[in-house]
Amino acid sequence: MPCHVTRNLDITALRSFVAVAECGGVTRAAKNLNLTQSAVSMQLKRLESLFNQPLITRAGRGVGLTEEGEQLLSYGRRMVMLNDEAWQRMMHESGEGRVTFGVPEDLVRPYGTSVLRDFVEAFPRSRINLISSITRLLKPQFEQGQIDVLLTTEPLVSGAGECLYSGPLVWYVGRNSEVWKQRPLPMAMKADCIFLPVARRALEAAGISWEMPYQANDWRDLMAFVSAGLAVETNMPYMAQIKDWVEIPAEAGLPPLADFGVFLYVREGASPLALQLAGIIRDVDFDPAAPQAVQ
Repeated sequence: MPCHVTRNLDITALRSFVAVAECGGVTRAAKNLNLTQSAVSMQLKRLESLFNQPLITRAGRGVGLTEEGEQLLSYGRRMVMLNDEAWQRMMHESGEGRVTFGVPEDLVRPYGTSVLRDFVEAFPRSRINLISSITRLLKPQFEQGQIDVLLTTEPLVSGAGECLYSGPLVWYVGRNSEVWKQRPLPMAMKADCIFLPVARRALEAAGISWEMPYQANDWRDLMAFVSAGLAVETNMPYMAQIKDWVEIPAEAGLPPLADFGVFLYVREGASPLALQLAGIIRDVDFDPAAPQAVQ
C-alpha cells in the first residue's frame, strides 16, 4: 500500500505569501508584516520548495501569481484567518469589546438567534449590536464603517463577499393555499426587496400578469400575509423552515428564478472580537436540506 505522508504548511510563510499577493510586491508586504525583504523572500522560496513549483512571477517592479499561486492564495487567506481566530480565542484576547452585526430581516429568524446565542455564550463579557434591515441599506452602512460583520443576500454573479451558500430563488405560498393559480398573480414582497425586480422580470418574460395586494413594508406583516394564503412570495430556499410556508412546485408553471447567495463581509481592520463573530457565522449550515429549528 502507498505511504501517505502528511506535510504541514508554515502559517508564517503563508502569511507572507498572502501579503505579497495582496500588496503586489515584496517591499510593501515586508513593511506591512514588519519583516525584512529578505525574510519575506526566504519564506516564499520555502513554500515554492515545499510544493516544488513556482508560486509568483516577476512583473516589472511588482509580482504576479502563477496558476498554482492563485490556487494557494484562496487556501492561504482562509488558513491565516482561521489561525488568527484560533489564537485569539485560546489566548482570550477577544473576550471584551463591542461588535456591530448587520443581517437581513429574513435571515434573523432562521439563523440570527443561534448566532447571537453562540457568540454571547463564548464571549459573555462582550457587547453586540444588531442592525436588521435589507441588503440594499446594510451594504452602504458597512462601507461607511458602521457595521463590523455583515451578512447579505445578493445575486450570485455580483456578490463580492465570502459566499456561504448559493442556490436559486424559490416561489413560496401559504400551506394549503392555491393562490398561485390566480391571474393576475398576487405577490407579497417588500417594495425595496432585492428579490422583487428578479421576480417581476421572470414573470413578465413568462407572460404572467401579476399584482401587489400587499401594501405594508414590514417583514413580520409580510410573513403573516403569505401564511394566510393571500399571495405568493419569493425568497431563498432556507425560508422553507417557516412552518406555514411551502414551496410552489415547478409543475405549477411559475418561471424559474436566478441564483442568489448568502455572503459574509468583515470590515477591514476588524477587531479580534469581530473575527470571532465571523467564525461563528461560518459554522452555520445555510443548506436548506439541513435541519434547522425556527427560532
